[in-house]
Amino acid sequence: MSFWTAVVVLFSVGCVTWLKAQRYRALGHSQRDTSGDYDHTAREHELEREVEEMRKRIAVLERIATDDQRGKDLARQIESLRD
Repeated sequence: MSFWTAVVVLFSVGCVTWLKAQRYRALGHSQRDTSGDYDHTAREHELEREVEEMRKRIAVLERIATDDQRGKDLARQIESLRD
């Protein structure tokens, strides 16, 4: 193998590695920051906030569903609004 063949092979390997790294980043995979934790994207933060809001809503719905007196009061209020 000549010197120039080795240069071309090494250059090709470098290009393929760089392209795969760019594709990996473009697909949204997070990278580790210096502290070892994953760096979350803005979309991930938004989804985490949305999940937390949904958990709060579910807790309220569970409380309404399991509280018989509250459920009856709610039904009465709905009926009074229909009148």
